[in-house]
Amino acid sequence: MEYLGLFIEFLFLAMGIYLYLFSIGRLKSGDEKAQKRAEEFRRRNAGWLRVASLLLIALMVVNIYLHIAQLFQGQ
Repeated sequence: MEYLGLFIEFLFLAMGIYLYLFSIGRLKSGDEKAQKRAEEFRRRNAGWLRVASLLLIALMVVNIYLHIAQLFQGQ
């Protein structure tokens, strides 16, 4: 069960990285219509999306570190 929690924390870390890359415009879509909608959304919400994604990344890095430290200390 401990490893399942660690896996979920890595998923949230990946989600935070994905959101950050989206907020700075590094991710591109193959569909031009979807890309245009994404650019409009990014233009309106880039500020809070970038801050929220960085907070999520920082929180998940700390959680993963503490989780791994707890796993090694239990052995």
